Amino acid sequence: MSELQEQRRIIAIANQKGGVGKTTTAINLATALAMCGQRVLLIDLDPQGNASTGLGLQRHQRGEGTYAMLVEGRAPHGLVQPTGVANLSIIPADSNLAGAEVELVGLEQREYRLRNAIQQLEIYDFVIIDCPPSLSLLTLNGLVAASAVLVPLQCEFFALEGISQLVHTIELVKRSLNPRLTLQGIVLTMFDRRNNLSDLVAADARSFFGDRVYETVIPRNIRISEAPSHGQPVLIYDKSSAGALAYTKLAEEMLLRQRRVAA
Repeated sequence: MSELQEQRRIIAIANQKGGVGKTTTAINLATALAMCGQRVLLIDLDPQGNASTGLGLQRHQRGEGTYAMLVEGRAPHGLVQPTGVANLSIIPADSNLAGAEVELVGLEQREYRLRNAIQQLEIYDFVIIDCPPSLSLLTLNGLVAASAVLVPLQCEFFALEGISQLVHTIELVKRSLNPRLTLQGIVLTMFDRRNNLSDLVAADARSFFGDRVYETVIPRNIRISEAPSHGQPVLIYDKSSAGALAYTKLAEEMLLRQRRVAA
């Protein structure tokens, strides 16, 4: 591992199940880390481009982004764009990214395209990769480029069934393509304290995964749902909301865990 890679944390946020708060977590965790003084780059690897929209970049404003970087081999330096959040930059999902899945198949080092691109970038403290809600070549690029995976786990009945497949994939990638990949942790999302099911899912997750499940839980919160339509992270849209406070706490817990590992 290069000195550059050792100085930063590259985290893929992944779950093959849609609607679990993956992109919401990518946007707001990246924002919270930036607000903690970290230099953060968010890479939108999802063809839906919701992370880009959620940070205020409408489709007609984005220009070239992750497709140009992965498929055309464009240098990432010219694709990084600022956001409305200090210390937070983004490489957006451009309109051609939907076709990248097919085009990547015939390219050399197809699984390593993102990793090779990230190695060209200046130092960031964190690189957050928002992966598609599928176990695809795009997601595989995210896992190969990352040093760790953060899995958002929705507090619902079928949540743990889907996560076992993802954990298996992480182990396969670690053995064959990226030996430094680890499970950063699992964050419980859409937690509703009025619903006994949320408590049951949380208890099952902690029983199975132990301390890899973050203490911080992300509540079901209307402000989190409203913020993307305004092109803002919830920490900007309503910094005093329960959702904003939860993501701030998650970032602080992540930084604390990182310091403990480094000690």
